[in-house]
Amino acid sequence: MLASEAFGKKLRELRIAQGLTQQQLAEQVYVSRYTVSNWEGGKRLPDVSTISRLARCLKVEDRVLYESMREQENAPNIVVVEDVPVILRNFVHTLSRELPKAQVWGFAAAEEALAFARLNHIGVAFLDIELCGEDGMRLAEALLSLQPRINIIFLTSHAEYMANAFALHCSGYLMKPLTPEKIRSEISHLRFPVQGLTP
Repeated sequence: MLASEAFGKKLRELRIAQGLTQQQLAEQVYVSRYTVSNWEGGKRLPDVSTISRLARCLKVEDRVLYESMREQENAPNIVVVEDVPVILRNFVHTLSRELPKAQVWGFAAAEEALAFARLNHIGVAFLDIELCGEDGMRLAEALLSLQPRINIIFLTSHAEYMANAFALHCSGYLMKPLTPEKIRSEISHLRFPVQGLTP
């Protein structure tokens, strides 16, 4: 069973225990009923901030939902850190489509990604270099200190950061926009191979 399927099963159990319909839960976490249905069907996983909202609505601690994923985890984790919501959604969607065997997590802030990295192994991290009020290079350093064999791929619209990025021994440097071709190229040339991660 994939992590997404285990999560979906647990989410459905908790929702029913609270006497909520999918529509009622969707309204409380500001998503569509279709999104809740996809979560419960094991087709998708919510991002970290949504998991926190779900946990509050279901009256459980965040860890209950995370543990349901880890118990069945057999897919590599990929994280995307991007502070522009529409770009983040597009990156996560594109990566999920191109890498169906991976679990793709989207974060709008560096601290959210670091919190996830403290609890979960990450195969690849796609990081925006210019984060609102934060520095993607510093985030990369922090992630590398937690997980030295993490593959860091920078996402940017600026070529001038390339030398600094490669000084950190990153796996890649992608110029926006992110395309399926660019993803496949970077994944096929990772610095540290990730088991189960094939485009």
